[in-house]
Amino acid sequence: MTIYDIAKLAGVSASTVSRVANNKPGIKEETRRQIQALLDEYDYQPNETARGLVNQSSRMIGILITDIRDAHHVDIAYYIEQEMEKQGYCSLIVNTGLSDEKKVQAIKMLSQRQVDGVILVGSTFQCDAVKTALASCFKKEPVVITNGYLELPNVKGVLVDEKEGVEACVELLARKGHRKQAFILPNPTPSNLAKEKGFAAGMEALGWRREDLWIYTAPSTLEESRQVTERILREHPEVEGLIYGEDLAAVSGMRVLHDHKIPVPKRVGVIGVNNSRYCDICFPRLTSLDNRLAEMSFEAARILLDDLEGRKNPEKIMLFSKIVEREST
Repeated sequence: MTIYDIAKLAGVSASTVSRVANNKPGIKEETRRQIQALLDEYDYQPNETARGLVNQSSRMIGILITDIRDAHHVDIAYYIEQEMEKQGYCSLIVNTGLSDEKKVQAIKMLSQRQVDGVILVGSTFQCDAVKTALASCFKKEPVVITNGYLELPNVKGVLVDEKEGVEACVELLARKGHRKQAFILPNPTPSNLAKEKGFAAGMEALGWRREDLWIYTAPSTLEESRQVTERILREHPEVEGLIYGEDLAAVSGMRVLHDHKIPVPKRVGVIGVNNSRYCDICFPRLTSLDNRLAEMSFEAARILLDDLEGRKNPEKIMLFSKIVEREST
């Protein structure tokens, strides 16, 4: 059933049917009800491609994430997709990997698909290669980055104060008597480097010198986190506090402490970051820095929708993290 068939049955023009199907004004209420009844009866579905050509909108957005296995980023993409769907937008979610080349390829692909806007999930997109690609492929279309920012006229960022958040984690452990602390840094993204700065600031406030800090780097896999925790225990058996850049790494670290019969939190306090689902299914339950994942997602979706509909927003929005204390501290 085409729009012309509906028009013939209703005794009106195809353009009148189109206005009703697209909820446009200027149609008498009786005529609108008659046409809508026919649209419902024949389950008429507008051709979205044709509608997009008329409205100069694909009603599609792109969501880029670097690792679809990362529960934190997948949750953000999920919340954004759900919020955009409520407003009639379809989301094209693309797994880019960590390489700049793949990120650029994904941006070019979204441009070819003529998406109305883009959301980049995570601070790893805060790099020169992505900035150049966006400037070339998305000159006017709105772009939002979660936990990052790029200085382009059409780009906005939703940020979280992770530096101050991790500094507060150091202070919490110190109040509990755990002053000898180590920090386990995941991949050195801008977000994770901000966490490292927070750890350094917190430890320096306790009287530690920057060059003496116990800072380790390890990808947030179970095996890598296990290995780095074993290394910390060998090199600094006197350690009293462990702050991991992500919750999954902290869960793996606590398993190592258990295997070494080191009680948590009596002997060593442990804190993760993200306040993810892992925190309540491990033992002891994990204290974690809540970096406002859900709020960040909803804000990113809201800002993109505002931009698409011509409403103004500041270039950057800052959310404030908070520590959710459980049994590991």
